[in-house]
Amino acid sequence: MLREVTAVRYAAPLREGGSMPGLVAGDDHRLYALKWSGAAQGRKALVAEVLAGELGRSLGLPVPELVRIELDPVLARSEPEQQIQDQMRASGGVNIGLAFVSGALNFDPLCFEVPAGLAARVLWFDALIGNVDRSWRNPNLLVADGELVLIDHGASLIFHHSWSGAAGWTRRPYDAGDHALRRFAGPALAAADAELAERCTPELLAAAAAAVPEEFLLDEPGFEGPDAVRAAYVDQLTARLAGPRDWLPALEGAR
Repeated sequence: MLREVTAVRYAAPLREGGSMPGLVAGDDHRLYALKWSGAAQGRKALVAEVLAGELGRSLGLPVPELVRIELDPVLARSEPEQQIQDQMRASGGVNIGLAFVSGALNFDPLCFEVPAGLAARVLWFDALIGNVDRSWRNPNLLVADGELVLIDHGASLIFHHSWSGAAGWTRRPYDAGDHALRRFAGPALAAADAELAERCTPELLAAAAAAVPEEFLLDEPGFEGPDAVRAAYVDQLTARLAGPRDWLPALEGAR
């Protein structure tokens, strides 16, 4: 389960990404990049953010802590821009916060070097979850104190936008041609596959799915309730992991 935090102050908009997250202070005296439940991308972007982020951190990848943030829409009064005010008012209640990484720089693949082992593990992970938002144009990677940080996984797990055709996604190749870390991964991909595929047990997947707030899984068409939706995510990822992993050759060809 995610740790629960209440937003006590709205600080500023973070003017990057389609959802334009907001910087908020929590009642735990920490800052968070808040992902709005009322944003145009909808609640499924938050489901993917939580499930993928929690899975990535469980696999040892550098993903900042995710928390459940309660937002009172009255905080919108401190924001002068009408569009952001409207988004805040539409996001009262449960939202998702990503621990703010102070002093971080945006990753540039031409300026920063990444160890082959880490790059391969991130590339493998993105292929597993189908993350289409890690290109060199928009890597969704930060560098803090010389270390890589992974953010923004809302564009992954795209099968959940059409559950009727979800089964076909499990063997879909992953296009790594524009991946921000492709050139660093090299021959480390085989080792990454051997390590991470073994660690991605059904129990680990279920724990990541369990972290998704129930509010984001209610009234999903075709499912009896949140537990059934969580089980479907686990089934999808388990099937994608099952051999033969047809999406692996595309990664190896992208070296």
